[in-house]
Amino acid sequence: MSSATSSVQGLASLLSRQKSAFASAGAVSADTRRRRLQQVIDLLVRHHGVLTDAIDLDFGGRPAGFSLMNDVVGSLASLKHARDHVQDWMHDEPRAPFAPYDQLGATAWVMHQPKGTVGILGTWNAPLYTLFSPLASVLAAGNRAILRPSDVVPRTAELLAQLCAEHLEPLEIAVVTGDVELAEAFSAQPFDHLVYTGSTATGRLVMRNAALNLVPVTLELGGKSPVIVSASADLKKAAFSIAVGKACNGGQICINPDLVYVPKALLESFLDAVRTTYTELNPTVAGNPDVVAVVNQRHLDRVEGYVADAQERGARVESVPEALAVNPQDRRRPLRVVVDPAPDSLIMREEIFGPAMVVLTYEALNDVIDDINARPRPLALYYFGEDLEEQQYVLDRTVSGGVTVNDVMMHPAMHDAPFGGVGASGMGHYHGREGFLEFSHQRTVFKAPEFDPRRQWGLLPPYSEHFLAAMLASVTAD
Repeated sequence: MSSATSSVQGLASLLSRQKSAFASAGAVSADTRRRRLQQVIDLLVRHHGVLTDAIDLDFGGRPAGFSLMNDVVGSLASLKHARDHVQDWMHDEPRAPFAPYDQLGATAWVMHQPKGTVGILGTWNAPLYTLFSPLASVLAAGNRAILRPSDVVPRTAELLAQLCAEHLEPLEIAVVTGDVELAEAFSAQPFDHLVYTGSTATGRLVMRNAALNLVPVTLELGGKSPVIVSASADLKKAAFSIAVGKACNGGQICINPDLVYVPKALLESFLDAVRTTYTELNPTVAGNPDVVAVVNQRHLDRVEGYVADAQERGARVESVPEALAVNPQDRRRPLRVVVDPAPDSLIMREEIFGPAMVVLTYEALNDVIDDINARPRPLALYYFGEDLEEQQYVLDRTVSGGVTVNDVMMHPAMHDAPFGGVGASGMGHYHGREGFLEFSHQRTVFKAPEFDPRRQWGLLPPYSEHFLAAMLASVTAD
């Protein structure tokens, strides 16, 4: 990785050279797109071992198997799906010309044109997936890309930059690393599209910077994803799925359950079931290689602060499988279940993004829906229940980026369906054909017929006395 691309000046130069290369190359064939996708696939397959080692070191404890599943295999699935479908996605779409030109031989179509160079800002919790999964859609659309990994995982970022520089053409796909100055400058560059994954607060800054150059953005921002456990739910199944979700990556996932709404009469049964399942998954925490550590001390302090604040305000807090003193040398933490915290608690306002969750009791489903709708729109919503009418009621009366029914965190694995947020949880999407369209300019082309009847029909100046009457006769509600 050269130092030039680790500076703001180097980034600007790289972007300029990529844009020039894009303009010079012209149309991007399906073969070229598949070649680029395959090169990234080959890089991940060949170097997955050193990449998962780097992630483990950056986290201070993250199982290689989990990193393979979450980051490597997940990225490969996105890249392979795009590779295998891009030729079908690229086809022009015929459109019907308007009358009377449709009768005179006019034709029209929509072509899907690459935008140019797309900037992708990844995050630390899924340091490969949040770069390469959107990259799959970006490359399928025929674009070039500049990636910036999160500096919270510096070993992974530097290794990724090194590997990409060695195995990929930098004028097609490049990686830049650098300090806070580079991070802030990245979103202010005149990209042709910008992708950011991270917090809502930083997402606002990214969008503000992008607006300086009128750069379109795709933002995946997370939020406090709610879970509704219905009275009709299989309580053990719900508790199992939620416990598995909270154990995944130490809760450090943008679609992780934050607020779990449970019928008041079922609270103790639900907590017992969560405790049983989570303890089966992680009988111990300290030194357990299966437990993913909180990524760094700052995030550990943040999550611990949320829990402490709720407890000080009178919330019931349970530690599963056991209470454990904070150890800066081992950031693995038990799951903290915070029951009915005060509404103004930090944990009720901020995305947890760690090994804790809130359980809120309720008596009427409409109260739950009102509470969810009073909050910023989440990236994910989860419903557990066997009442199909109630399920549809929840789907019709809530808004979220996506939904999983009777499980958690499953819908983003749909590579043939769009993944993204809405409102405060983001905008735009990637995955599938919708991801291809997100990073394509949908360009309408109208090809006129040989004969133009407008002069004979009196539709051009100088207007006859019949022109106004003809126009007035066309103003109808039919």
